[in-house]
Amino acid sequence: MKPIYLLSLIALVSCSGMSSGPYETKIHHVTIAKGQLKKDHELITSDVSITTQGVFASRAAHAMFKKGGNIIDAAMAASFVLAVERPQSTGLGGGGFALFHDVKRDKDFPLTVDFREKAPIKAHEKMFLDDQGNVISRMSLDGIFSSGVPGMVAGMTELHKSHGSLPLKVVMRDAIDLAAKGFKVYPELAYALSRRENIIKRFKATCKIFCNKKGEILKEGDLLVQRDLAKTLRTIARKGRRGFYKGWVAKALVGEHRRLGGLMTYNDLNKYNVKYRDPIRANYHGYEVFSMSPPSSGGVHIVEILNILKNDDLKTYGVQHARTVHLRASAMQAAFSDRANYLGDSDYTYVPVVGLTSQKYADEVRHSIPENQALNGLWSNFSNDPFKYDAKNDSELIKKYESPETTHFTIADGKGNVFVSTQTLNGYLGSGIVVPGTGILLNNEMDDFATKPGANNLFGAVGGKKNLVQPEKRPLSSMSPTIVLKDGKPVLALGTPAGTKILTCVVQTIMNYLDHDMPLYEAITATRIHHQWKPNILYIEDSKLPKNTIEHLKRMGHELRFKKFGCRIQAIAFENGKLHGVSDPRGRGLVSGH
Repeated sequence: MKPIYLLSLIALVSCSGMSSGPYETKIHHVTIAKGQLKKDHELITSDVSITTQGVFASRAAHAMFKKGGNIIDAAMAASFVLAVERPQSTGLGGGGFALFHDVKRDKDFPLTVDFREKAPIKAHEKMFLDDQGNVISRMSLDGIFSSGVPGMVAGMTELHKSHGSLPLKVVMRDAIDLAAKGFKVYPELAYALSRRENIIKRFKATCKIFCNKKGEILKEGDLLVQRDLAKTLRTIARKGRRGFYKGWVAKALVGEHRRLGGLMTYNDLNKYNVKYRDPIRANYHGYEVFSMSPPSSGGVHIVEILNILKNDDLKTYGVQHARTVHLRASAMQAAFSDRANYLGDSDYTYVPVVGLTSQKYADEVRHSIPENQALNGLWSNFSNDPFKYDAKNDSELIKKYESPETTHFTIADGKGNVFVSTQTLNGYLGSGIVVPGTGILLNNEMDDFATKPGANNLFGAVGGKKNLVQPEKRPLSSMSPTIVLKDGKPVLALGTPAGTKILTCVVQTIMNYLDHDMPLYEAITATRIHHQWKPNILYIEDSKLPKNTIEHLKRMGHELRFKKFGCRIQAIAFENGKLHGVSDPRGRGLVSGH
């Protein structure tokens, strides 16, 4: 176990312009979500630990270990049950990323798997613009053009084929049964359905599943049955990848695109490929941090933020001291500026990963951050150049510049194997389209491309030229499944949904746990902040920070907004031979294991 930490926020500080004052000694935390119990969200075990946002998913993954399966069997079960249990978050029509630390591989880095959605072959960079070059409202969010080529089934079945041990029909049985028998709509799902009522009622096949016999949206406590999805899952259980990308399911997918004038073809499905990438890695205070590489921006900017703050002794001040909050927020601003300027699918554009993750570049950025003043304007004069620290001399600079309902799960065993995966449809229920006869919700991941340089996506992230739509390109993402090792052995594994807030929530949890010696549960429940450069606003979770901290941040020139965050960290720590699992109590979830 981590040592019990002192809940202190140094009362007498007079450093770097910080005035001394009676800072509160209590660390502010969020409260557990209504209807949730702490015992379901934290569990210490020895052999197996599973943390997911789904009650049925955690139980299904745990059952695979009891049947003699391995961590990949458990990951398969969790993925497909989540596709049934959380249709607002993930599904067969979506995609994601995964990191797998396999002790048998005898490698010093985890297997890094990209099964992100791809743009259809017929897609092009002006597809969301009108004749005047203006973005067509919601075209990238709702309907058939918002849908990319799905990768979830390809990614998970390929991993199972190479690393699983139980038959596919065994690992998918729980998902099939849950879809066929149904379950009661829980509060988070009810909320998502209410938010997407218009789009649900717009498509007959969608309303068939998510509306009652009167045509009304399902409410909390209603039974959700997905018989068509169960049929699709049975086909995949028999045929694997071919059961989705070929045969009657593929015919239905392409047929719906044709009916609605969409772009996806049989060729898109046939050509979909899972990518194995090098992870982003960094040494941080003696730990090796591994996270997802482009087309995810998450790993690059988690490492960048950690590097920027690496030499600041923020533990001295405390996790909720104004200086800590200010420097964390400023590092986030720098990272999101770089995200807009430099990030995209590295198969299509050069991304200066080495430069962005170098300590020298981070030191340069840190030098440009004022100690006791918010960064002026929108950091329009930001001019740090990662290319001079990069392996390639490419000085291109873009001239101007993801939903709470993604999902994440983390699984670990006592041998040291770890699997972390973040999967998504993008927004609530993706595009809103259910392919008739299949139960498959199509994603709306095309919104994660830049519709044009300078335009915002669903999460307010500013798009740059390197992330414009191209045929078969994968859109930029913030998803950040992350594993921390020390001397080659796992210390912490985590991830979360929440769009652009993913990377800031992950990095805060890492710093809370490693730097501030906070127990894992408290490291996760501590109030979070978020800054994404544009808009130039420092978001604070539910206003739960010490009053003096808030006042000082205002005096420094920060514009503050208080709101709920969509982060739902799913984490497992390795502590003294035990597995310490925590599922973020801000929402639905369950830690299971033995």
